[in-house]
Amino acid sequence: MQPLFQSEDLDLAAAVASARPQLVEFLSRRPDWLLAASRRFLPGEALGGLDGITHHTGKVSALLDLLEKAGPATWKSFVQYLCMELDLPLDLEILLISSAGEGNLSQKPEACTEASAWPTVPKGPARRRHGSASGSDKDAKQQRLDPPTQYRHLLIDSIRQRAWSRRAAAAAAQEHRQPLPFNQAFVNLVIQQSRASRLRERAEKPREDAAAAPEAEECVDTAVQVSDLFCSVVPSGTTRVICLFGKPGTGKTMLMRRICQKWAEGVLPQFLFTFLFEFRQLNLLKRKLTLKELLFELFLQPAHSPDEVFQHLLQNACCTLLIFDGLDEFAGDMDVLFPSKGGPTPTSRLSIPQLFAGLCHGKLLPGCTVLVTSRPQRLPDFLLTTVDLLAEIGGFDQEKVEEYVSHYFHQRPFKEQAITHLKNNSKLLSMCLIPALCYVVCVCLDYLLCKHQVNVELPQTTTQFYIKMLLIFISKQQGERAGGEETQLSCNKQAILGLCELALKGLEERKLVFYVGDIPEHVKEFASLHGLLTVFEVKTCGSGPEAGYAFVHLSLQEFFAALCLMVSKRLGKNDLKKKFCLKSKWTSKNEAKTEFMESFHIFLSGLSSKECRTFLMLLAEQDETRLQEKQDTILQSLKKLAATHLTGPKVIELCHCTFETQELRVAQHIGSLLNFKFELKNLRLTPLDVAALAFVLNAGQGLAHLGFAGCLMDRGCLEVLAGCKNVEHLSFRSRRCGNDFAAALSKSLQGMESLKKLELTGGSITAEGMTNLVQASSQCFQLQEINLRDNRIRQPDVKRLMDLFSRMGQLRRVDLSNNNLSLNAVLTLAKEVLSCGNAAELHIRKDTVVIHFSGLLGKVPSSLDLKGEEKKEHVTPVRLVKLCLQDCSLSSQQAKEVVGILQSCPCLSEVDLSGNKLGDEGCSCLLENLPWISVSKQLDLSGNCLSVDGICSLLKSVKTCQKVMEIQASLLHETAVLRFTEDREFAALPPREEPVFSTDDQQCGEESQTPATPQKIRLTDSCFQAGDLQKLCATLKECSSVSELDLSNNHLGDEGLVQLFQLLPHMKLLSSLKLDDNQISLNSVFFLAQTLSTQEHIKTMNLSLGQTQVVHLTFWERTRVRGTSRCWRSFLVHPKHEARGQCFRLRDCRMGPEDVTRLCQILAQCPQLTEIHLSGNALSDQSMERLLSFLPNLCHLTLLSIRKNTFSPRGTVFLLNSIKLCERIRVLQVWSSENAKLYLGANWRSQKTSCRLTDCALGPGQVGELCRALEQHGWLAEVDLSGNELGDEGLRCLLDHLHRLPGACSLNLSHNRVSQDGVLHLINAFATSGKTTELQVSLCSKATLIIKLTNRDDPRKILRLAECNFQPEHLEKLCMLLEKCTGLAEYRSSNNNMTVQAAERLLHSLRKTLGPLKISIQEPWVCKESVTKLLELAVQACGSITEIMICKHKTLFQLAVRFPPCLEKVESVAGRLNLHKPEIRTAGFYQRVHEKCAQLQELRWSDLDLHKDEAEMLVKILLPLPELKKFGLTSSRIVPTGVDDLITGLQNCQAIEELNLGHMKLSSAAIAKLVLGLCEMPSLKRLILNHNSIGDDGCSRLAEALRVKHHMEEINLSHNRIGDPGLLSLAAALLEMHNLKRMDLSGNNPSPAGGEKLVEALAYCKHIEELVLSRNAFGDRTAVKLALCLPHTTNLKVLHLQNNNIGPAGGLELARALATCVLLEEVSLSENDLGEGSVCALAEGLPGLGRLHKLDLKLCGVTDGASRRLSHALRQCLALEEIILSWNALGDGGAQELASALPGMEQLKVLDLEKNHIGACGATELAEELTRCPQIHFIRLWDNPVPKALAEDLTSQDPRLCFSFY
Repeated sequence: MQPLFQSEDLDLAAAVASARPQLVEFLSRRPDWLLAASRRFLPGEALGGLDGITHHTGKVSALLDLLEKAGPATWKSFVQYLCMELDLPLDLEILLISSAGEGNLSQKPEACTEASAWPTVPKGPARRRHGSASGSDKDAKQQRLDPPTQYRHLLIDSIRQRAWSRRAAAAAAQEHRQPLPFNQAFVNLVIQQSRASRLRERAEKPREDAAAAPEAEECVDTAVQVSDLFCSVVPSGTTRVICLFGKPGTGKTMLMRRICQKWAEGVLPQFLFTFLFEFRQLNLLKRKLTLKELLFELFLQPAHSPDEVFQHLLQNACCTLLIFDGLDEFAGDMDVLFPSKGGPTPTSRLSIPQLFAGLCHGKLLPGCTVLVTSRPQRLPDFLLTTVDLLAEIGGFDQEKVEEYVSHYFHQRPFKEQAITHLKNNSKLLSMCLIPALCYVVCVCLDYLLCKHQVNVELPQTTTQFYIKMLLIFISKQQGERAGGEETQLSCNKQAILGLCELALKGLEERKLVFYVGDIPEHVKEFASLHGLLTVFEVKTCGSGPEAGYAFVHLSLQEFFAALCLMVSKRLGKNDLKKKFCLKSKWTSKNEAKTEFMESFHIFLSGLSSKECRTFLMLLAEQDETRLQEKQDTILQSLKKLAATHLTGPKVIELCHCTFETQELRVAQHIGSLLNFKFELKNLRLTPLDVAALAFVLNAGQGLAHLGFAGCLMDRGCLEVLAGCKNVEHLSFRSRRCGNDFAAALSKSLQGMESLKKLELTGGSITAEGMTNLVQASSQCFQLQEINLRDNRIRQPDVKRLMDLFSRMGQLRRVDLSNNNLSLNAVLTLAKEVLSCGNAAELHIRKDTVVIHFSGLLGKVPSSLDLKGEEKKEHVTPVRLVKLCLQDCSLSSQQAKEVVGILQSCPCLSEVDLSGNKLGDEGCSCLLENLPWISVSKQLDLSGNCLSVDGICSLLKSVKTCQKVMEIQASLLHETAVLRFTEDREFAALPPREEPVFSTDDQQCGEESQTPATPQKIRLTDSCFQAGDLQKLCATLKECSSVSELDLSNNHLGDEGLVQLFQLLPHMKLLSSLKLDDNQISLNSVFFLAQTLSTQEHIKTMNLSLGQTQVVHLTFWERTRVRGTSRCWRSFLVHPKHEARGQCFRLRDCRMGPEDVTRLCQILAQCPQLTEIHLSGNALSDQSMERLLSFLPNLCHLTLLSIRKNTFSPRGTVFLLNSIKLCERIRVLQVWSSENAKLYLGANWRSQKTSCRLTDCALGPGQVGELCRALEQHGWLAEVDLSGNELGDEGLRCLLDHLHRLPGACSLNLSHNRVSQDGVLHLINAFATSGKTTELQVSLCSKATLIIKLTNRDDPRKILRLAECNFQPEHLEKLCMLLEKCTGLAEYRSSNNNMTVQAAERLLHSLRKTLGPLKISIQEPWVCKESVTKLLELAVQACGSITEIMICKHKTLFQLAVRFPPCLEKVESVAGRLNLHKPEIRTAGFYQRVHEKCAQLQELRWSDLDLHKDEAEMLVKILLPLPELKKFGLTSSRIVPTGVDDLITGLQNCQAIEELNLGHMKLSSAAIAKLVLGLCEMPSLKRLILNHNSIGDDGCSRLAEALRVKHHMEEINLSHNRIGDPGLLSLAAALLEMHNLKRMDLSGNNPSPAGGEKLVEALAYCKHIEELVLSRNAFGDRTAVKLALCLPHTTNLKVLHLQNNNIGPAGGLELARALATCVLLEEVSLSENDLGEGSVCALAEGLPGLGRLHKLDLKLCGVTDGASRRLSHALRQCLALEEIILSWNALGDGGAQELASALPGMEQLKVLDLEKNHIGACGATELAEELTRCPQIHFIRLWDNPVPKALAEDLTSQDPRLCFSFY
């Protein structure tokens, strides 16, 4: 047997033996990998005997034996493959390399010029170590090698020397039982291959959008080994670019060194040459250089013939590997452009960016392989376009962490304790996934365990770990003897501060490598001693190598830079704000200024925590206050940052910063600003990221939504998620989510206590994964929604799933859409859902599958077959289930199975089977079994390919199934819907049996089974043929119980219409018939009109032949009365009311005179016809004449409406002449020359007629004909000709005929373009005519002109003139005309340009022989003139003055005079006035005033400023007048004395009966004086003191004075701040005021208790007529007490209780009590929340209030529910004139109820429905009924949701409908 090794390899046998035990132990954990690897090196038959070995160690030992026996070459190949593929412990790797027999490099390798010619693994001497041969042999062999080969060996030696130096340091560290240095330990990293396309797309976006825009999810990343990076095949001569990116600390640099080392060991034989460049060193180059200088001067210079070597490199570029490490550390600009002509050559001098770009583009060294590393930030555009392989270095996974820690603590006695400690601490384990942090954690853990601490407490944050690491490094070097941490820091403070300054300066200057001169000596010694700085050789072109220093890791430099900002005394908080540039870095559109500061903000945030303050104070060069300010600055910056718009990556970074602070308040604040909604898209997340996110989430007080879309997450992230207590909604959307992900997530769900919604969509979960996930979710009892859309479930275990769902008490929704469920799975799911106790709905439509749950646990019987069973007691189900199986490809073959599924559930609410392929056969099967299927709402069979036969099957279900309430079907639209009554008594009806009795008895039986619920059939858009129609009619004939039938748009035509009407006698419950759009002609109109006489039960007929044909008939309800004859006669149809009218409507149908004649002849045969509405029928004058001629024949007609029909003036005259033809016409209304309404009544001669011809363009030419028509009608009440074009000429012509008009009437000529001359002509006629009793003229925008005539000579005339813009000549003529009018009783002039002089002239002109005359002048000068001037004007009037009113606010001056005048002797006046006193003005004026006002009875002044002399005149002259009975001074001031003199003067008013001092701001002191005056007024009956400041004290004083006023009739103390004390005093006085008629106490401050006392006293006021108690907030208590007192107030007429906080309880009692006040005329309960019950109670009592003319229920909560009762009650209030229901909740239903009541309220003038919820239907109904109500002035519908177009249309039909204030 040949020996294992040849003689030359005998020295290696010992190495194999020494490595064997450790290798067996290592590979025992990976037996499968070893077996797979062995197949690469051993033949298959050699492995056949291993099947019997089950123990891992034995199998591994056997495999190693086989590999050794295969020979040294095989063993060496295996060792090389093993070292490259697995992460071996360093000491084991060293032993294995020795065992592989690395030979002398001087031995010549196998020659090869092509990369493909190199063997997969180098053999023989090519791998021997250089130390195995003597130096002389080496030199001799070296001389025989060519320069390129020599240079290759030189590269290998150089790289090996660097590697062996690092290994030596590692070995030394292990020898001294110390952990490995920071840059020595290596464990293979997790590498995920990605695609370059994603980064290319990102590069095409603007810089500012790169982070913000959500990206599409990339393809699933693939885990790769290092050797796989170089396996891709590219065309010969093409440069291959490989880009590796990773977060800081993930081991990119160590991996690059590892690759170089492995190449030197022969593992990458495809490369002849390998070069490694670090960008941090390339930063030092300031000049341009060639490619040759880059390779030789910056890396390694050839020993001989550099040109030949360089030429060889160019020729064999495909065998060259160029590694560029740390692209992110390059300080220059990498985006370069090459000249358009030509490109760089190998001899071109280029900058570093240009060299790098040239290599990547393949312009320099084409065919080489470029490997570049970078942090995950923006890469140069040229790199994104050239990269061939993109991969991310992810650091460690948990297995790698364990391996690293095991290797780190190798030979430590507490190795297992350290591993266990990390496994049990999820936070630490998350940190260790980053290799750099893993090293820091191990350093700290090693230090603490070495001290034998029982409770190892490690830091919580990255920053705290770095602080702890620094302290440990110092402590290890200086030992325990150096003292504690404080002492050691103090000793090294200056060195640490210097290191901090160096770090910050480097980052500011974008400098990562420092020369000796850059570092102070003491800093260099300290940093090097403690392993904080690393030293290396720096090569620059043109000079020798120098020593360079750099921080061992960039993150360490960032840590010391952040520390510098916090402790340096030269840097304040303003500098900190500038450096802490998170906001600008994350949100600014500009280039980031601090690209090297990737972890800088993390460390700054960490140093702001309270835990770091002690450490900072030991180093700080400032006091604690300033340090705390700096920390607060960082915290405030974080809070402000949270208020900005942040994308997913920014949210993660912010959470990291927040976690570092460890401030719960900050975390809570930031969480609230983020609105508790975290949506992360297309990110690679680490457990450390999720831990930071969880910290913010758990600190918040609210529940959050956490979403991950397209994010890369490992199992560790899900484990961290289990600690998120405040997550309410968790969602994942990623194709990476499969069964393994679902299984891992299942373990985390139970820890999420607040989770209510879980989404896992867009993944690859199968039925198995879904079952596992749902099983875990079933333990989350609070979970309400599960979303598993877009997965791969396909065939779920439905029974198992529904069983799990039934246990989840809070579950509401499960979404299984887009999971490719089969039809069998769908049907199985439907069956199980219906049997599930808490399922409420199953919705399936194509790929949409959603299950809804009710939360009601319990099991329903799986089936309930009622066929053949005995009648059992029906149990009402506790739930209703909705089943929707849309577009599921169900055919007639599945019909029976569907029926069985439906019959199994007794509690279906809706069933939707639309969009399937059931056809007539399948639907018929379903409909035949319908009586035994319990559906409470509807069954949808739309889109199932039904024909006419299928439609007939639907119609038959009306008869066969009593539950059917409505059928809606259409062949054109493929709709077929059945709706059912929700009465549960039909849930279990027995099947119908075939009848065994005679035909007559059968008919009786059928009628007896007619359902009580009306049934509806809507069969539209089906275009039936003749044969189809016969079949349809035969089916409809059996549907006798149908109440509504709609056969619109079916092309029936005239013949089909006639055929269909033959069915009407059989449909005895029919209430509505629609036949719209059936292509009928005018002949059908005549036929339908004729049916009005043959079918008396027709209520309305609405026809239209316009673009959209309308045929809609409604029928009166008929009752059935049991008979005593045979069965077929047992039900007789009788109308409910004997007298019922019919309404005929026809629109958009052009008719000529002959057509009109024919139609009228038909309608004249209809005895029940009461209304005719014609619209848009283009009636000519001749047609109009013929139509009107038939009016006498329409005996019962009450309304003829003609709309949208243009009338000529002749046609308008025809309409006016109709009042001669038909004496029953009560109102003729024509407006806008196209609308007319004729209201007809009984033929009573005593009733008058109103004629309104408005806006009809009538001119002077038609006046004569109009007057002749009017003269022949003896009973005119009103003639309205407003809005025409009569002008002055037409007015004169009309005035000539005025005396011929019979009877008394009102003539309205407003808006007829009458001028001032026409007005004067009218006044002349007014003055001379005995029939004209009143004239009202206004020439402003209102243009009012109203004349009232009387049928007798009435001397009392009233003239009102407003805004006539009279000129002086007009005013002079006016005065002359008024001098002739001796019968004038009232003259009012408002803003007619009348000056003071003209007013004097007017007062001299106005006189009469006997009687009173009221003169009112309203002009702007009234408010400017003084009271004295106005009194001087007053005394110019003829006659004796009985009333003076001055109201400056209204610019009103009013007098009342009496004729003949009564004069008093002047002497008595002079004596009384003491005229000899000098302070009195001219005695003649006062004498004249006293003389003219001797009979003054009323004095009312308002809004005046009375000066001293005017007040004195009032007090001493006017108030003492003996006839003065009414005095009012309101809203006025008396200066300077105030009201004291006035109140003193009031004591002289002996005859005063009414005193009004409202709005005078009377205080309590003034009231005290007024009380004294009241005692001197024995005749006082009315006291009005509203809007003062009387208060409780004043009210009490008044009450004492009023107690003795037994004749008092009215008291008004409203708005006086009177509370309970004042009210109690007043209540005591009321007990003795038996004649009180009116009381107003609104707007005061009483309590409910005070209100109760008041209303108790009011019960003693038997004559009270008006009670106003509004706005007092009395509440229900007072309302209830008032309800008890109202029956005693038998004379009450007015009751106002607005805004009194009355609720339903008080409102109910009050409403009932109002019924006892039968004299009530006005009631206001507005602004009280009465409730529906109170409104209904009020409605019950309203019919008894026969005198009620105004009802105000504004803002009382009136709803549609109460509207029906209220409307019925209002209809019986015959005296009602005004109803206010504004600001309530009335909708269309309430509006329709009110509309139905309008025709019965003959006195109603105003209906206010402002601010309700009335829409189009309600407004249309109101408009329709308004046509029957000529007495209504307007209906207000402001601010209701009526479409604008409809509102405008309705207003054009009837202007009395008001939809807008404008």
